[in-house]
Amino acid sequence: MYTLGMEEEYFLFDAKTRHAVRRANKKFLLLTQKQLGDRVMTEMLQSQLEVATPPCASAEEVRTHLSHYRRTLGQAAAEHNLGLAAMGTFPLAYWPEQMVTRKPRYGAIMDDLQMVGYRNMLCGMHVHVAVPDTDTRINLIMRLTPYLPLLLALSTSSPFWQGHLTGLVGYRLAAYDELPRTGLPELFRTNDDYREFVAALTWAKIIPDASYIWWAIRPSLNNPTIELRVADSCTRLDDAIAIATLFRCLVRALDRDRALNAGFDRVGRAITQENKWHAQRYGIGATFVEPFSRSPLTLAQWLDQVIDFIAEDADALGCSREIRHLHAIAAHGTSADRQIDIFGKARGAGRRRLTALKEVVDWAAAETQALGGA
Repeated sequence: MYTLGMEEEYFLFDAKTRHAVRRANKKFLLLTQKQLGDRVMTEMLQSQLEVATPPCASAEEVRTHLSHYRRTLGQAAAEHNLGLAAMGTFPLAYWPEQMVTRKPRYGAIMDDLQMVGYRNMLCGMHVHVAVPDTDTRINLIMRLTPYLPLLLALSTSSPFWQGHLTGLVGYRLAAYDELPRTGLPELFRTNDDYREFVAALTWAKIIPDASYIWWAIRPSLNNPTIELRVADSCTRLDDAIAIATLFRCLVRALDRDRALNAGFDRVGRAITQENKWHAQRYGIGATFVEPFSRSPLTLAQWLDQVIDFIAEDADALGCSREIRHLHAIAAHGTSADRQIDIFGKARGAGRRRLTALKEVVDWAAAETQALGGA
């Protein structure tokens, strides 16, 4: 029960210019596929790659896989004069320059999305937690929705867009939410509600299947899991593992007590939508509204409440060490905070904007390879 799987998306960039590549290097792709097999995949745009772990019984097992993927891809990239960076947006990526990967699915998506699809220069982290009872998944998703802003705030790594600071620490979802069927899930309480929604869209030939629903949390079509999609791609592996572990504990806690958050309603969802914006704008510095008591609280206060709430689950799943790392994120900042700091110091020292952006890229590439060990 509650096995864990993770998908990470990375940017590929030219090691000399630090700009995101326009076209994927075929020799690099062949090498990585030889080394990692079907654990590495191309993404819709050729400047992006995705890796996926198998189902894992522990956070340490997931760490072993992702460490191997990051190390292997980083070394292969270096051999081909490329760099690899785990970030929600890439400081030196420009969407009008991007090339679509040639796959029938991607071609159909781009035909539907048009310019919005080309603007999808975004990398996320997806976390799968197994919930074999299909009849409970949609209800669990509804009750997990209030925590999405907290998980987002802890993961923010996307303060740049098109070579400029956006003023947001998590710009990725501002761009991603241009797509249809994104953002917070609808307030469905039962699987029947969800199936009716999917059936209506597929019957009208608006979507081929439920995999075209890209909510911030959704039931997986191909796996017996609930899939978290709200998080930015985390530059630091320790952060990624800690956030995935928090989500896993929340799934277990709400699954073992079906009454928890059962009263989540339209007002709570509206508050969660506002909380999501504050997570995007301010990250760990945000003020949130607790969706049930309606009281204001800081991220640190909310995190303390949630960690107390899931303590039994963290013990049962053997991940208390990973959960403790969340305090370090709250205290010292996310990847976005560090990126902004590096850029600001470089500019303050008189370096040109392009040079400062390159320093951000260099930091992110180095941290992506610094495999940690919380």
